[in-house]
Amino acid sequence: MPSSSSGRTVIIGAGIAGVSAAGALRSAGHDGEIVLLGHEPELPYRRPPVSKEIIRGEKAADEIRIKKPEWYETQAITLRTGVTVESIDTTAHTVYLAEGEDVAYDQVLIATGGRARSPWTASGIRTLRTLADVPQLQAELAAGTSIIVVGAGLIGSEIAASARGLGCEVTLLETAALPLPRLLPPELGQMYVDLHKSEGTDLHTSVTVESITDENGQNVVRADDGRSWSAQVVVVAVGMVPNVELAEAAGIEIATANDGGGIAVDAHGRTSAPDVFAAGDVANLPNAVLGGRHRVEHWQGAQNHGTSVGKNMATVETPFVEVPWCWSDQYAHTLQVTGWPLATHELVVRGSLADHDFCAYLLEDGVVRGAVAMGRPGDVRTARGWIAEHARLDEVLT
Repeated sequence: MPSSSSGRTVIIGAGIAGVSAAGALRSAGHDGEIVLLGHEPELPYRRPPVSKEIIRGEKAADEIRIKKPEWYETQAITLRTGVTVESIDTTAHTVYLAEGEDVAYDQVLIATGGRARSPWTASGIRTLRTLADVPQLQAELAAGTSIIVVGAGLIGSEIAASARGLGCEVTLLETAALPLPRLLPPELGQMYVDLHKSEGTDLHTSVTVESITDENGQNVVRADDGRSWSAQVVVVAVGMVPNVELAEAAGIEIATANDGGGIAVDAHGRTSAPDVFAAGDVANLPNAVLGGRHRVEHWQGAQNHGTSVGKNMATVETPFVEVPWCWSDQYAHTLQVTGWPLATHELVVRGSLADHDFCAYLLEDGVVRGAVAMGRPGDVRTARGWIAEHARLDEVLT
C-alpha cells in the first residue's frame, strides 16, 4: 500500500461512496494524485431526492449536488464524468477505459454502486435510479395519468407517494404480503397498507408479476394468479443489482448471494486483490455487530463506508463498524429504520402507530436488534447505540 503522501489513487464511481472516499483520503493526509471516474455525465449528486423532490419538480439537479464544482479543484481531485471503465488489471495496476485510455494506479477503489433491477423488457417500463431516468418519467406523471408501480419497497413506495402528490391515479403492486417487507415487521407493514390506502393509492399485495406487455397504447401487468392491471405508465422498483462485473472479471472475490452478493471486502475495505478496495452499495462487508456478512444499500451507509475506506487507503487503518440507518419520505411522513429488524423479532411499540408518532423496538431474546420510528428521530439515534451495545430493552428503557 502506498504511503499517505504519495501515489496515484483511482476511484471508480462518483456516487456518494466514491466522493466521500476521495474527500476522506485527502483530509487524512494523502498528497498524491486522486482521480475520480464517474460513468454518468452529471456532476456527482445525492440520489435520495431523485424519487422525491426531483421527480415532483420541487428541486433542480444543481440543488442536489454532493459537492460544488470548485470543491474538486480545491481538494486537487481530478473529476472525470461520462467515463466508462472497461477493465482493471490488478497485476499491471492499470485501469482501462472504453475510450482507449489507460490509467495506472498505486491503489484503486471500486465504488460502482448498483443498477435498477428490471426482470421485464416491455418498452413502456420505466425505472427511477439516476437523473437520466427523470425527464421522460417526469413528463409522463401529469395529473390524471394512470401509473402502476411494481414493488412496494422504499423506492417504489416513494415513487407511488410522489405520483399521488402530482395527482396521478396510482396502483402499487407488491409480491410480499405487506409493503416494505425487507424492513418492517407485519404490524408496521399493515400501518403502511393503511397509509397508502388513506392517500388514495390502490395497493395490492401478494402479487407475483408474470408479464408486462404493451397493448394498444396501454401497459398491462399480469399476475400469475390471473389478475391484471393496465395503466399509461409502469414503473418497476424491485431492487438493485450490485455492479460487480469489473471486479469479477478481474478475478476479485465476490460474496455469495446468501450473504447479499457484492464485492467481498474486509473491515478496512480491502478486496482479495492487492491495492484494490471497494466501498458503498457494491461492497459486502463483515457485520461487526451481529457477525457474518452483509451488504447495505442505503445512502448513509454508503457515505460513511466510503469515508472510512478513504481514510484506510491513507493508512489510517480503522475498521468500519456501524449500525445501519435509513429513512424514507412518503406522503407527509418520514420513516426511520435502524439496525436489522426481522419479522421474527419481538415487537415493542412506544407511542401510537395510528397517529404515526412512535418508536418500535425489535428484540431477539430481549436484545435490541432494530428500531423503526415516525416522528421520533431522537429515539432512533438512541436505539442505534443500544443495538451496537447489544443492550437489553428492559434494562435501558425506563
